[in-house]
Amino acid sequence: MEEEHNGHGDKVKGGGMGKRGVTRPMAQMHHPNEMGDDGEQQQGKGGDHNMMMSDDMRRQMLHMHHMQTLWVYWALVMLGIWMVLSPLTFDYGRAVTEPSGGREVWLSLSQRISFMKWSDIISGLGLIFFGWRSLTPNRPYSLWICCFIGIWLSMAPLLFWSPSEVAYLNGTLVGVLVIALAILIPGMPNMIMYMKMGSETPPGWSYNPSSWPQRWIMIVLAFIGWLASRYMGAFQLGYIDHAWDPFFGNSTREVLNSGMSHAWPVSDAALGSFAYTLEFLMGFMGSPSRWRTMPWMVLFFSILVIPLGFVSIFLVISQPLAVGAWCTLCLATATVMLPMIPLQLDEVTAMGQHMVQAKRRGDNLWEVFWKGGEAFEQNSDERSPELMSLPQQPGKVFMASIWGMSFPWTLVVSTVIGLWLMVAPAVFGVNIEARAADINHMGGALIVVVAVTCMGEIVRAGRYLNILLGLAVAVWPWFVPDSTLALNISSAITGLTVAALSIPRGLKTETYGLWDKYVK
Repeated sequence: MEEEHNGHGDKVKGGGMGKRGVTRPMAQMHHPNEMGDDGEQQQGKGGDHNMMMSDDMRRQMLHMHHMQTLWVYWALVMLGIWMVLSPLTFDYGRAVTEPSGGREVWLSLSQRISFMKWSDIISGLGLIFFGWRSLTPNRPYSLWICCFIGIWLSMAPLLFWSPSEVAYLNGTLVGVLVIALAILIPGMPNMIMYMKMGSETPPGWSYNPSSWPQRWIMIVLAFIGWLASRYMGAFQLGYIDHAWDPFFGNSTREVLNSGMSHAWPVSDAALGSFAYTLEFLMGFMGSPSRWRTMPWMVLFFSILVIPLGFVSIFLVISQPLAVGAWCTLCLATATVMLPMIPLQLDEVTAMGQHMVQAKRRGDNLWEVFWKGGEAFEQNSDERSPELMSLPQQPGKVFMASIWGMSFPWTLVVSTVIGLWLMVAPAVFGVNIEARAADINHMGGALIVVVAVTCMGEIVRAGRYLNILLGLAVAVWPWFVPDSTLALNISSAITGLTVAALSIPRGLKTETYGLWDKYVK
């Protein structure tokens, strides 16, 4: 087993508190047996890994851990006081803004100001009360309520179309701090009381999809998406007058103020920044065994990344059809979101495998979903490099972060062809509003989405969708009146090529336990 050092300079076993990747100090127990981070005894060399801890020992660990993280709960109280005083310190009705593009919102200006003031005051009072309650150990519900108050603080400026830049900045930043202080820095509330020791690498897998290198790249991509979305949201909320676009001129303004954007009851860009906020925060949650210990969190994180990611990408690639314009920053957010999908699919698959095995064993699936249940084997992740080695070995850490993805030349070429299809109408002088241009734009974008997603070996079989898309792109333009012969020939050649390239499976580099038989 690897050895790490905790905050006191003491050595702890690999997979212990030091493997959480976030600040989680823990006083050493003066007991013959060491305690692992999941709350179960860890015997000495050659000992029994399955001996259960008593409830008294778990409570003792909980209290000692609470003493080490007491500053966190005081910080929640202090942030509550800050939020109560914010509307009294900063005039939310001064230098107010109106949403861009003459957008009509569901509240009047006076209501938007009033709602933001009272939201911050009530949220602050809630943080003071529940943060104070959290100063006493074993009050997990108070911490979860603080977490949800943090989520609300991040959402309120969007819902109420905050007319004050100060109120928006204050709410979103304090919201992130509250979430981090409630459940990230000290760890999941009361996790010590029920977690079990067990494997870090899923049974039958060649790597750990919940390792810190695997999550590091997700956090970085989500943060980049958050920066781009926050900028566009600031324009829609009226905080800035210009939306910068290096390639498409005024097109970004047209997209952000389009009828499709105005159909949303809130700023769609600011909503995207809220989703990215949750994504990069959830990237920090849990230990490298979270595919097993926190199935509920892996599922919720996967919902944010996968189905909502596909929806976001579809909205972006449909802009030429719905608006007749491209938006560079919108394309950037889609480019960031697209690789996150195959990168997250392996972790949710490992979680699903754990649930399937638990069902076969006869476990209570509801309890397994929320508390993780018993492990099926004991192992440690000896393959993944330490994230702290990133400055010295960036290449090694990066390669570990994309385990589970491979890049067969067939999918790489399909991606390039999809990009060509998106620009082909402009190359051949076809009007962007022509039906033939729409077929190339949408068909090419979908081919790229499928090809990149299927670089994730877990869903390699999904490449067969590109056979249908390739045939559609090859045939459909010939039946629309506003195409040209050159574009039709290009579409036919590229579409048939994509269909042919989608038949071979390509390279497979890892193993996936029960899921191996579906990698075809």
